[in-house]
Amino acid sequence: MADSSADRVRVVIVDDHAMFRVGVKAELGDAVDVVGEGYDVDSAVAAIEQQQPAVVLLDVHLPGGGGVEVIRRSQAPDTRYLALSVSDAAEDVIGTIRGGARGYVTKTITGPELVDAIKRVQLGDAVFSPRLAGFVLDAFAGSIEVASVDEDLDRLSEREREVMRLIARGYAYKEVAKELFISIKTVETHMSSVLRKLQLSSRHELTKWASDRRLL
Repeated sequence: MADSSADRVRVVIVDDHAMFRVGVKAELGDAVDVVGEGYDVDSAVAAIEQQQPAVVLLDVHLPGGGGVEVIRRSQAPDTRYLALSVSDAAEDVIGTIRGGARGYVTKTITGPELVDAIKRVQLGDAVFSPRLAGFVLDAFAGSIEVASVDEDLDRLSEREREVMRLIARGYAYKEVAKELFISIKTVETHMSSVLRKLQLSSRHELTKWASDRRLL
């Protein structure tokens, strides 16, 4: 028997893709109570302050400043934040945790796993997808220099970074388009821009570039 709405964890979902928000709500079903949504920093802050949810599912890359900016600006002292992102790059994971999130999971997570992660974060646990926990341990042990932001990476927009990482991991353009809810033509445009800005000439060079910077 499902919990009554009064007993379910109150959640706000923040992601700039409407289709993804719909999909997450469908996966969560009646296991939690989705009380609001946001698609950029301003709408996320407004929804969080109005609803004061127990947990915010927060995308890392958002129009208007990103997930960390949402945490910084939101006036909701009892709310906890769980990052849900396509990115599993070390600097995104560590930056988001340092920004105040209680956990970080990737969008490959299943519905039941996400429900469990939300409930654990509400109770105060720190929750990570398995390989991401190592990034955090390494960072706080001092073996990753988080403060050094790569100059080359700074040239790329947030969307270009997402495309770059997926292409560097061997995703086909069609797979990247599906993952990011954009067209194949848009993927091609972003990829051309990435190669131009980084002064690279092929996917192979891009993979090596990303690997050297621990972005894979």
